[in-house]
Amino acid sequence: MILRLRHLALFALSGLLAGCVPRIEVAAPKEPITINMNVKIEHEIHIKVDKDVEALLKNQSDLF
Repeated sequence: MILRLRHLALFALSGLLAGCVPRIEVAAPKEPITINMNVKIEHEIHIKVDKDVEALLKNQSDLF
């Protein structure tokens, strides 16, 4: 008899707890998502050359 009352109490308690589950809602935003892509890229290239190569580049500027 006591075992049956325990089972009944657990069943009633589980029914009450099952009714307390929070509601979760997922919805799409009303406005579109915008991503600002204003990116500025700067770079510098430093080349170190021998004096002979530097003189060659100065004398023959039409190489490149």
